Amino acid sequence: MDKKELNKIAQELVKDSKGILAADESTTTIKKRFDSINLENNEENRRAYRELLFTAPGIEEFISGVIMFEETMYQKDFHEVSFPDVLTNRGIMPGIKLDQGKEPSSNSPEETVTKGLEVLKQKAEEFKRLGAKFAKWRAAFKIDMQKNYPSDEVIEENARRLAEYAIICQEVGVVPIVEPEVLMDGTHDLRTAERVTYKVLKVVFNHLSERAVYLEGMLLKPNWVHTGYQAEELASKKDVAMATLTVLKEVVPPEVPGIVFLSGGDTPEASTEHLDLMNELKAKMDGMPWKLSFSFGRALQAPVLKAWQGKSENWNEAQEVFYQRAKLNSLATTGDYEDTMEEKKVD
Repeated sequence: MDKKELNKIAQELVKDSKGILAADESTTTIKKRFDSINLENNEENRRAYRELLFTAPGIEEFISGVIMFEETMYQKDFHEVSFPDVLTNRGIMPGIKLDQGKEPSSNSPEETVTKGLEVLKQKAEEFKRLGAKFAKWRAAFKIDMQKNYPSDEVIEENARRLAEYAIICQEVGVVPIVEPEVLMDGTHDLRTAERVTYKVLKVVFNHLSERAVYLEGMLLKPNWVHTGYQAEELASKKDVAMATLTVLKEVVPPEVPGIVFLSGGDTPEASTEHLDLMNELKAKMDGMPWKLSFSFGRALQAPVLKAWQGKSENWNEAQEVFYQRAKLNSLATTGDYEDTMEEKKVD
């Protein structure tokens, strides 16, 4: 384990108001994206779409890294340059999704644990050879107040697997992004989301400590503390930001270089506003040394897909939409975003 190199990569991923594009949708998940624009889900369309994103002019100003799905790591652009090289040549770090999806928990079949540990080291070594500098592993936790979900057993098992993933990545020389996502589906209120997110993160960091994971050489990718989408009353964005920062301040060690948020199911605009508010509030609070940035999938890509529609004549417009969305999120990492910017092109 080269700790100095791991720390350097982790720092690079969150420096200079930059964030991460999560373009790691599985073949099944990207079908849902393509269905929204009536585009066939085949390998060539997936390749073309990733090329549209990766070659958008100017995005290296705001995007530090891209998380890719396995298929994408082997694909090439129109000039026969591999996608990892396309990104590297632009100063953007290639990353890889290493988890193999979810499976039912043996203790609580309605809940899930993340699978893939049995092939993890082999996959990490293979994708490092192909250019990957960092990786991602997601564990999902659903809140159901009637059933007392997430259960203690599922929290512990997913945390154990996240820690095992993280230490294997670091031993191979790949920076792990640890993603424990408390899902925003449900009817729960903000206080319940805060309590559950605190508990999940606390257990995750306990396991990371037990496995001696090098905290300076990893990033955390959490949800923001959020009212359930089906709740009768939704919390304000400011309350979401404050609840999220309260949990992070109590749980995340100062050695962690950065926190790169997932967008969950929030709109692109709401996601950017959440990030902006947190950075505004963080600037007024003590005890939070880590960078707050983004690792968005849908919140970066939804407007791009809408503009592209799978048509070559919309290629340039779609790339411009991506550039603008990335820039707005970059501004949010310093608390300089304003919602009026949604109505015009930001120079």
